[in-house]
Amino acid sequence: MKLVVLLGSPRKNGNSETVAKSVVAPIERSGGTVEYIRLNDLSLRPCQGCGGCDKSGDCIIDDDMKNIYITVDAADRLLLVSPVYFYGLSAQCKIFGDRMQARWARRYLLKDRYRQEEERKGYLISSAATKGPKIFDCSILTTRYIYDAMDVEYGGEFLIKGVDKRKAVLEHPEEMQRAEAFGKDILAGRI
Repeated sequence: MKLVVLLGSPRKNGNSETVAKSVVAPIERSGGTVEYIRLNDLSLRPCQGCGGCDKSGDCIIDDDMKNIYITVDAADRLLLVSPVYFYGLSAQCKIFGDRMQARWARRYLLKDRYRQEEERKGYLISSAATKGPKIFDCSILTTRYIYDAMDVEYGGEFLIKGVDKRKAVLEHPEEMQRAEAFGKDILAGRI
């Protein structure tokens, strides 16, 4: 299994990333290939809505996204990892998602169903400081559509509320165990 983990928080080793590492642990132990991409460390411009990708399925912007396209296209499983900011994905994840317009063009305009015969899945890992009942709704919906554009099946999400300060998730060992179980389910193909 080749897993790509898209770290969307500007805060290194924050709650979302800490949870993601627990999710990934069983996959790494099994010998799966795991690649981390820290979006905040890259030069990523926002989508310009120019339509340049409509004829080729490739974005015309020359930045670090070119390498991300290659990496995520080769992945069997994807984790989009984001804290909740104002009831949505982080800006870093949103730029990544918006730039998947090129993959939407490839799939829907050019009718190129890339790797459609393979079972590729993507998941959302997210944490939120508050405990609102709809805190993750926007992030889940946006992630579903990002993966749809990529021709990747949405496999589910691991969500944790009420964690704000750095490493607050570690004060919830039951959640960290649940995160590792989520990773085992990904590995076993149960989700």
